Amino acid sequence: MQASEAQRAITAATFTASSLGLTADEAIVLQDSNRLTLRLLPCDVLAQVSPATRAPQFEIDLTQHLLEAGAPVAALDPRVEPRVYERDDFRITLWTYYEPLAAEIPPADYADALARLHAGMRKVDYPTPHFTDRVDEAQKVVADRNISPTLSEADREYLGNALRDLRRVVTERGAADQLLHGEPHPGNLLNAKDGPLFIDLETCCRGPVEFDLAHAPDEVAKYYPGVDEDFLRECRILMTAIVTAWRWDRSDQLPDGRRLGVEWLGKLREQHP
Repeated sequence: MQASEAQRAITAATFTASSLGLTADEAIVLQDSNRLTLRLLPCDVLAQVSPATRAPQFEIDLTQHLLEAGAPVAALDPRVEPRVYERDDFRITLWTYYEPLAAEIPPADYADALARLHAGMRKVDYPTPHFTDRVDEAQKVVADRNISPTLSEADREYLGNALRDLRRVVTERGAADQLLHGEPHPGNLLNAKDGPLFIDLETCCRGPVEFDLAHAPDEVAKYYPGVDEDFLRECRILMTAIVTAWRWDRSDQLPDGRRLGVEWLGKLREQHP
């Protein structure tokens, strides 16, 4: 967020927490991207503040279903009603804060947590987008010069063709679909005291489990049961194409995103000549 917007978001979050009986005298920014993630003290609640254009109710509802199914996901704060709070053009959700452990999560534990998440997700019947919708979004970024004005014409043609071809390759596999996290990369997995917990469920979609595994470190797949290695490799290349396209969106807020877009385009050309 812009600095002025971020300050308004912090004020909205602290006011909301205080109005609910939670003492929030200090706000520590944990992440600033398409939404602001704050640790509010001394009540020790994690607040996520989104623009009014986003719809975090999806994430709240899905979290509640997954917790009931025994999936390893972070919980909402039990001291307040589990819903979206609106204040000053922001939408605010309040979550349990988990103190992260310093140690890196071993690949076997990572794979076990992801397998348990998928097992819990198979018990949940909740309407979600399909992973191919994510490909559609990436293709729109590449195709619209107003959205991606700095993407060269040669790279635009290559990336558009790659997304089209890779989508066909992956969907023609005919792999079974199920509910997925959508982006279970290390940044969305907390190493909490009682075990790994997945966060940021706003990316959930339906698709093959290999699409989720494509976002995890390579070593994780070695410990996940029943992985199709060839299919996983195809999903990894498709995932690279998708995230590369997003880096060229003029509204992309990922720090150093443009440099990453150039770097990942080079990587994609090596994987998918």
